[in-house]
Amino acid sequence: MTARRHPGKSFFRGVEPVSGNQLRLLQGGAEFFPALIAAIDAARDEIHLETYIFNADPSAGAVRDALIGAARRGVQVRVLIDGVGSRELPAAWQAALEATGASVLVYRPLVNNWRSDPHSLRRLHRKLAVIDARVAFLGGMNIIDDFEPVRLASPRLDFSVEVRGPLLVPIHRSVRHLWRLVALTQLQGHGRNTAIEPSWPTDGHVRAAFVVRDNFAHRRDIERVYLAALALARDEIVIANAYFLPGRRFRKLLKNAAARGVPVHLLVQGHTDHPFFQSAARALYRDLLAAGVNIYEYQASELHAKVAVVDGHWATVGSSNIDPFSLLLAREANIVVDDAGFARDLRQRLQQAIGQSVALDPADWQRRPWPQRMMSWLAYGGVRLMVGLAGAGRLT
Repeated sequence: MTARRHPGKSFFRGVEPVSGNQLRLLQGGAEFFPALIAAIDAARDEIHLETYIFNADPSAGAVRDALIGAARRGVQVRVLIDGVGSRELPAAWQAALEATGASVLVYRPLVNNWRSDPHSLRRLHRKLAVIDARVAFLGGMNIIDDFEPVRLASPRLDFSVEVRGPLLVPIHRSVRHLWRLVALTQLQGHGRNTAIEPSWPTDGHVRAAFVVRDNFAHRRDIERVYLAALALARDEIVIANAYFLPGRRFRKLLKNAAARGVPVHLLVQGHTDHPFFQSAARALYRDLLAAGVNIYEYQASELHAKVAVVDGHWATVGSSNIDPFSLLLAREANIVVDDAGFARDLRQRLQQAIGQSVALDPADWQRRPWPQRMMSWLAYGGVRLMVGLAGAGRLT
């Protein structure tokens, strides 16, 4: 499809994109882990790694070993993991990192059972790595093997982006700021300050923005850039999202786009690791399908992607799901890109995934038995209750 521009209108609501970047889209662990490990192996000064899940498996072990090797070379290694997502990281793994001089911090360590404490829903969900302030990786990829914990025949569908260019400035600033903030709240030292400045090649051409969600100055930024893109869409909307439970305004913009003739394609989980949440999301499908939104349940493997392409030139890849937990509670990080080549690459991969999916039939969902509909709405109400108890407000 031909990408069309929208003179005088911005797909980057409230954020400032920068030009001159080199971006590489990485799909799955087969592309992500070798690129990440190669960058770690080449590190000379500083490594920042943030992840929700740091699992104990061979892929994660290779990353751990690369980090240990870097620390032994004198590289300052800082690893920030989430207290819920990485709660099963073996103590021996953390000890091995710290024994070589690497620093490991746990974001919001667990005190009580996290399932019984609504405030424990405020998690570090970002997946970011910055090496020597020269290259960054961000997206949906945790430090976990593609076949863990859901063992299916095909690898998990997920994406990350390798970034080189001036976008490193806000990314590097963000990881350093969050590290200092967590260290301060836990009365930990910051470690030595390498004081390096971002640098990059001069031949990049891609325009992109780094967009975060936090509980301070950027509470709604990711949600807003999505809403702006949907409102301006003219040609096509393709969204792949693992946990899809948007607010009323988001759903209204999808339905409005379909009503004005824009093809809207939504790729969601077929296989899920959270059946309760999938049931809640399905409460919304009947209305969306009736409005002309195409919904596909991915069957080839587990879907973990959080990506979208609009009008053949706007794209986003990141850690943020389109649900209340990501958009109202967690720390998230996305990259938003205005580039036809990058968008085309991502769209082609999503079209291939749609070909491995089951298209939901609007007529079947209109006839869905009332007990199933009731269970979905009860689950939907349960999700809203949890978010409310966590004090997050509500989606627009």
